[in-house]
Amino acid sequence: MSELTPATRELMPDWMVGLTDRIMDYYTKRYLKCDPVILDRVPAPQEGHKYLLYAHIPFCHTLCSFCTFHRFLFKEHTARAYFQNLRKEMDYVKALGYDFHSMYVGGGTTTILEDELIKTLEHARKLFPSIKEVSCETDPQIITTDQFRNLKGLVDRMSIGVQSFNNDILKLSERYEKFGSGEQIYERLQYAQELFPTCNIDLIFGFKGQTLDMLQYDIERICELNPRQVTTYPLMVTSQTRKSVKNSLASTEQSMKDQYSLILDTLGQRYRQLTSWTFGRTNDEGFDEYVIDWDEYLGVGSGAFSFLNDSLYVNTFSLRRYGERINAGKTGVERRRTFDQHAIMQYRLMLHLFSHRISRSYFRRLHGVDLDRALWKEVMGLRLAGAIKDDPNDPDRLIVTDTGKYLGLIMMKAFYSAMDNVRAELRLPLKPEDC
Repeated sequence: MSELTPATRELMPDWMVGLTDRIMDYYTKRYLKCDPVILDRVPAPQEGHKYLLYAHIPFCHTLCSFCTFHRFLFKEHTARAYFQNLRKEMDYVKALGYDFHSMYVGGGTTTILEDELIKTLEHARKLFPSIKEVSCETDPQIITTDQFRNLKGLVDRMSIGVQSFNNDILKLSERYEKFGSGEQIYERLQYAQELFPTCNIDLIFGFKGQTLDMLQYDIERICELNPRQVTTYPLMVTSQTRKSVKNSLASTEQSMKDQYSLILDTLGQRYRQLTSWTFGRTNDEGFDEYVIDWDEYLGVGSGAFSFLNDSLYVNTFSLRRYGERINAGKTGVERRRTFDQHAIMQYRLMLHLFSHRISRSYFRRLHGVDLDRALWKEVMGLRLAGAIKDDPNDPDRLIVTDTGKYLGLIMMKAFYSAMDNVRAELRLPLKPEDC
C-alpha cells in the first residue's frame, strides 16, 4: 500500500484546538476538585430516576504505560477478597433501595478472575432484576480461555482493547509481548464475536510514528471482522503519563486531525457514528461511554465514581480501606464534589455535543430552561466555531457538524485526561499496605 496523502477535510484550525484545550483546562481545574469526606452511606435513590450500576475491577497482569485507570498488579488472594467485598457493597446498595437498568464493568482487566466475575454478574442480576444490559471490558489475551465462554448469556456487550493490529505500534505501546502479534489478536477476535450480542473493538490513534497507512490497515482489518461496534480513542496524555507518553508515544495534533479525518471517511461510511469516537452497525448499540445515556450512575468498588443528583462521589483508592469500610457496613466514598445547575448543564452540553444529540427539549424537561438562553455563551461559541447548526426539519434539534464531532472528541479527551489526573492525585498517598 502506498502512503496515503493527508485528508483534505479541515476539521479545526490549530488555534481553535489550542483555545479549546485552554478552556477545558480552566473548567476541569475549577470543577474537578473533590473534597475529603467520609460517608456512612450514599444518598438514597430518588423516585422516578433511572440509574446505571458501575463496578470497577482494579487488577491487571501487567500495567500498560499509557493506561491511566485505577489498577494494581494482580495478586489472586487480594483479588478474590476484593470480589467478595464488591458483592457485599452491592448488597448494601440494594438495601438502600436502588435498582438499576444497566450495568457496566470496567477496569483494570475485568475478566482477570472469570469465576469471580461470573459470581458477581449473577449476583447483580439477582439483586437488580431490572438490569437489561451488562457491558464488560477485557483484553485480547484472555478471550480464548475455556472459562471466557462461560460469560456467554451474562454479558450483552464485550469490549476488547486491541488498540492496533500493527506490530510496530503494539511493540511501541508495550503490548506485543503481553498479547501477541496483530495476526494472533485478529484470530482471537473472530472467536470472541460468536459469544456476545455486541462485540466492541477498541482502537487507539495518535501514536507517534503511526502513519495513515498504518491506521488504514487497522480499519481494513476491522471491516473484515465486521464487529457490531468499533471505538476509536485518541491517545490521551495526562499528568500520570506525560513523561512516558508525550515524548515517546504521542503524535502531533495535525497528525491526529488527519487520522480522525481518515476515520470519518472510512468507518463513517460503513458504520453509523454514535459518538465522536464510537461507531455501530445500528443506532441502538450500547454506547461505550455510559455517562452519555445515564445522567446518574452509582459506582461500586475501589476507585469507582458515582454521579447522584448534583454530586460526584469517589470511592477510596486504597484496597485496604475499601475492604475495612465495606466489612463495617459502610460506603467506600472518600471524596465528594457538589455542582450548581449551570455547571451540570455545561457538562451535559459537552456530552451531547460528543454524542451528536443536542436536544432543546432535554434541557427543558430535565432542567426547566431554554438551552439557547441558559447557555447562550456556550451555544454562541459552538455556532461561531462551526460546530453546530439548526436542523431545518426539527426546531428542537441542533445538528453537530464534522467540526463539532472533532471538537467533541477534543473536549472529551481533555475531560477524561482531567479525570485521570484526579485518579493520580488520589493514588499518590497510597502505601504498600493499601495495595
